[in-house]
Amino acid sequence: MESFRRVHLSIKFNINSMKTMVSVLAAVFILASSFMAPETRTITGKVTDANGATPIQGVNVTVKGTQLTTFTNVDGKYSIVISQNDARLIFNYIGYQTQEIKIGSINVINVKLQVATPELEEIVISEDVKSVSDAVQGRVAGVATSKRDEKDKSFRAAPSTSMIYGNRAMNVAPQDVTAQPYNTEAYNAIEENIFHDALKNPLSTFSIDVDAASYSNVRRFINGGQRPPKDAVRIEEMINYFDYDYAQPHNDDPFAVNMEISSAPWNEKHKLVQIGIQGRIIPMENLPASNIVFLLDVSGSMGEPNKLPLLKSSLKMLVDQLREQDHVAIVVYAGAAGLVLEPTSGSDKKTIIDALDHLEAGGSTAGGEGINLAYAVAKEHFKANGNNRIILATDGDFNIGESSDASMERLIEQKRKDGIFLTVLGYGMGNYKDSKMETLADKGNGNYAYIDNISEARKVLVNEFGGTLFTIAKDVKIQVEFNPALVQAYRLVGYENRVMKNEEFNDDKKDAGELGSGHTVTALYEIVPAGVEFRSPGIDALKYQTVKIDPKVSNTKELMTVKLRYKKPNEDVSKLIVHPLVDNQIAFNKTSENFRWAASVASFGMLLRESEFVKDYTFYQVIKMAEESKGADKEGYRMEFINMVRSMGAMARR
Repeated sequence: MESFRRVHLSIKFNINSMKTMVSVLAAVFILASSFMAPETRTITGKVTDANGATPIQGVNVTVKGTQLTTFTNVDGKYSIVISQNDARLIFNYIGYQTQEIKIGSINVINVKLQVATPELEEIVISEDVKSVSDAVQGRVAGVATSKRDEKDKSFRAAPSTSMIYGNRAMNVAPQDVTAQPYNTEAYNAIEENIFHDALKNPLSTFSIDVDAASYSNVRRFINGGQRPPKDAVRIEEMINYFDYDYAQPHNDDPFAVNMEISSAPWNEKHKLVQIGIQGRIIPMENLPASNIVFLLDVSGSMGEPNKLPLLKSSLKMLVDQLREQDHVAIVVYAGAAGLVLEPTSGSDKKTIIDALDHLEAGGSTAGGEGINLAYAVAKEHFKANGNNRIILATDGDFNIGESSDASMERLIEQKRKDGIFLTVLGYGMGNYKDSKMETLADKGNGNYAYIDNISEARKVLVNEFGGTLFTIAKDVKIQVEFNPALVQAYRLVGYENRVMKNEEFNDDKKDAGELGSGHTVTALYEIVPAGVEFRSPGIDALKYQTVKIDPKVSNTKELMTVKLRYKKPNEDVSKLIVHPLVDNQIAFNKTSENFRWAASVASFGMLLRESEFVKDYTFYQVIKMAEESKGADKEGYRMEFINMVRSMGAMARR
């Protein structure tokens, strides 16, 4: 009987335990169900310009209140997955008004963005100012003040920034950085190249330029509904923004030379010569190990959304490209300079990205101190036969320490002797110092890009990763000798800031441009053939000697001879390449897409600069020529250019 009672109690206990377990499992299931991801759906659409109805590439599409974001493609189209609970999409693109759209039950949302109209603040001019133009352009110091500044002197006051210098922490004291009442952007003056007499001045010498900052900066102005300043338009950088389908080198040289000639589209009586350089493409796995120092401006002027936040997003994309053998250190500068990240392997991406995420803007701008520290870190961890490079990211507004262009130039020239290259990334607007950025990159054996949006960051730091960071040839110079029997006059299109003395071509001590892996460089000459009517001030006849054409060249078909000098990245003695050019009388419409596209970009640049050499040319003719030579355009950059010319043409008609 006792045994039966024990069995009965045991069964009862097991049944109760099972009931309890079922209850617990049911509760767990209900709780887990509450954490299950909500139902999702995909929203698609197209973003266009409200005025021209043209697609806009690179628009930031974000689900409000979340981290969900995407970007429009070359056709202006986007696709984003949302939850049923998400209510609004935000469409944002620099130069256009931000739009916030309620999603509702619609799955296709097309948006037309309006060009943003800059807010004009009231300017108070003192009686001492004789010219309103002088005050607006900042030529008279201390006499133009903003009403907004008077109401709130600290609306851009900077928070303090914490840095690590060596093994000790330090705080940078906050500085009061007030808004500028007028535009203080700075550009080097450009005097357009003129025609030279081929008999009395047959040589033309210049340094190559792979920079493309001018193009994206010009795009920023046009997308904002403004005509860019003339000195912001560097035609060679606009041309070299694009890749060209040139032949790869077939010998031991790091680059191949391609040449073509036809009539000039803006003057059919003249000839146009294209010199194209194609850098050898080195596969990613064969690139040398990198020793990179991020030198980042975190001063108060970098606090705007299109500066430090965009900078951090840009460099995160670069970090994603790094390999285990690559190392990155981070130096920042504001009121002082500091090391915030010791050299870290590219495989430890989380550590690098975390260091970037913790940066905040605040303080003044000790640019010189930051440059010295960055070079010291790069030198300490120098990789022999590797890629040793500093990446400076800033708006260029140095105002403490080494501040003048001349002193910065001397500092960088001294530092480059250690075999460390310098890449400069520019950000922002309003106080952007293009002149200093260009100087730093030119003297630092590096390249210069302007990042106006995340799409441009992707182009420079992802799509063109090898060309941006890995130099295959340095001090690349070009010297052209024209045959005066066939050429009456010539002019170099663009490259005004890169022209060299003829004697400097053979001088290996003279600095010139660098070429990266896979980079293309394009230069154009406009030529007046012998016998064509041409008016020029000319040069007086020489008193002590005569200049005559050598009878030996009268029967040659060579129009010109192109010579190039370059050095390998770790060598100091240059090598010479020579290529003559013969005019085979190819009609313009029979030339390559490379030739016609470069001509269309050059003509647009000349129109923006109001060049005397394209007086009768129109934006419509530029568009037609560009459309006929657009080619495959996989990334959509050329279509973007065509749309930009349309926008500029529309503004010009107003």
